[in-house]
Amino acid sequence: MSKLVAVLKDEIRRLARKEVRAQTITTKRAAVAHRHDIARLKRLIQSFQKQVEHLASQISQQAGDRGGAERDEGSPNRFSARSVRAQRRRLKLSAADYGRLVGVTGQTIYQWEQGKSRPRKSQFGALIAVRSIGRRAALERIAGAATGGRKPRRKVRKQ
Repeated sequence: MSKLVAVLKDEIRRLARKEVRAQTITTKRAAVAHRHDIARLKRLIQSFQKQVEHLASQISQQAGDRGGAERDEGSPNRFSARSVRAQRRRLKLSAADYGRLVGVTGQTIYQWEQGKSRPRKSQFGALIAVRSIGRRAALERIAGAATGGRKPRRKVRKQ
């Protein structure tokens, strides 16, 4: 008799497990489908965020073009902080001297080089003009600006 009870209990357990599996299999499948959908939506959100960041950077660049005027219409020239630093070093000038050459202060040159500010249209034109001159011409322009546009006087030796 006790053997019969044990066999019945085992059979009831087996059938109960089978029923529970049958009931939960649909729930498991739904959960897997939901996980796939969630992962797909997360990827979609990431791609949208990248698109938004890209568009925002384009808008800020366009606003910078209009407001900062780093390039004229049809002009291939553009402003680069690294370029300003490289040009100043190429000419072997201090920021103050380079500023005199361009028509701004030395502090403004430092701000441009660090990317904290950008030149105006008129200043950008002067930067482009400086790109094509050499060190000797730059020193002559600086000397001319210091003397008010006239040539410095030569000292006359007494004999």
